[in-house]
Amino acid sequence: MEMIAPQAAAVPQAKASALLQRASLALVATVWASGILFGAYILLFFGGSALGGLTARWNDALQGLHDPALPSAVIAIGFHFVAGGILLLLGPVQLIGPIRRAAPRLHRWLGRLYVGAAAIAGVGGLGFILVKGTIGGTVMDIGFAIYGALMILCAERAFTHARQRRFDAHRAWAIRLFALTVGSWLYRMEYALWYLVMGDLGTDHFRGWFDAIMTFFFYIPNLAVAEFFIRAGTGKRAGKSDTPAALLLLAATAFVAVATWFFTVSLWGPGMAKGMSGMAL
Repeated sequence: MEMIAPQAAAVPQAKASALLQRASLALVATVWASGILFGAYILLFFGGSALGGLTARWNDALQGLHDPALPSAVIAIGFHFVAGGILLLLGPVQLIGPIRRAAPRLHRWLGRLYVGAAAIAGVGGLGFILVKGTIGGTVMDIGFAIYGALMILCAERAFTHARQRRFDAHRAWAIRLFALTVGSWLYRMEYALWYLVMGDLGTDHFRGWFDAIMTFFFYIPNLAVAEFFIRAGTGKRAGKSDTPAALLLLAATAFVAVATWFFTVSLWGPGMAKGMSGMAL
C-alpha cells in the first residue's frame, strides 16, 4: 500500500498539470489572436486614414492625436502607431518555436523588421511627448516616456545579442520586448475590466488617481512576468496549486475573449472598415 499511494496521488497531480498546460495554451492563443486583431486595427485605421489624407479621423480614437498646428507631433505619433501595429502582428510569429527552427532565415529578417519597428515606435512616441505632451499631463508624460525608452532599449539589446550570437540573452531581451509590445493592447483591456467592475471610479479625463496608476501598470507587471518566464526552468513539477492556477487562467482567457469580441464589434471592426474606406478615396 505504501508503494501504491504515491502513484495514486500522482494521477490527479498529472491531470492538474495537464489542465494547467492546456489553460496556458488557451490563454496564449487568445491573447495572440486579440493582439493580432488590435494590430490590424492600428494599421488599417491609423495607416489607412493617413494614406487617404484623413488623419483628422485619429481624434475619433483619442482626442488630441491630430493637431494641425503641430504637424511634427502628428508625424511622430503616426510612425508610433504604424510601427506598433507591425509589432503586434509580428510578435507571435517571432516567438513560435517551430517556425523559428524551420525557417531561421525568415526569423532573422522578420527579427530585423521587428526591432526596427520597436525602435521607431519608441522614438515616435517620445517625439510626440516632447512636441505636444500626452492627454494625461505630466504623470502620463513620464510614464509613457519611460515605456518608450524601454522599448528602444529592449530592441537594441535583442538586436545586439543576436548579432553577437548570444542567443540566450537575445531570447531574454526579445521576450522583454514582446512583453512591452502587448502593453498598448493590455492598456485597453485593463481599462475595460476596471470600467466593468468599478465604473468611472478614479478616472477623470486620464488625470485621476486610477489613470495615474495605469500610466505605469500597463507595462511594469508585464516585465515582471517576463522576468519570471525567462528565469523559469523548462520543466515543471505538478503541485497542489495547478488546478486553481488553471482555473484562473481559464477565467482570464474568457475575459480576454469577451473583451476582444466587444472591442472588435464596437471599435476595431468599424475602425478597420473606416481605414480601408479612407485608402480607397
